[in-house]
Amino acid sequence: MSDDNKAVVLRFIEAMGKGDAETAATCITKDTFTLAKGFGKFAGVREHDTILATIAAFRDLMPDGMEPVIRSVTGEGDRVVVEFEGNGTLFNGQPYCNEYCMVFTLRDGRIVQVNEYFCTILADEVLWPLIEGAGL
Repeated sequence: MSDDNKAVVLRFIEAMGKGDAETAATCITKDTFTLAKGFGKFAGVREHDTILATIAAFRDLMPDGMEPVIRSVTGEGDRVVVEFEGNGTLFNGQPYCNEYCMVFTLRDGRIVQVNEYFCTILADEVLWPLIEGAGL
């Protein structure tokens, strides 16, 4: 089961990087939620529809996508942990490179919860003004 769960999670991360909400939707349950840890502007809970809308908005934010560089994948039972770097170029030409650790919980082969850890300072300083200004 662990290898199958890893494959689902990696497909989700790849879809996220491409802004492919359709593929991402096949990886999650209707009651999925993400919890971005920390205290920045991106911290908090996002539920199914918001997750997919955010992934779709990545196409506007990073037209060429975000290239995830996977550093480690650990799976045990219904949990998969992935450490990766997300590298992309924003629509304004500015590079955006953040580091992530995501802890996925799966149920019946689909993602039901994601705990996200990333540099919230970088996200707040670089992404938040673009999202606010562009209405993304």
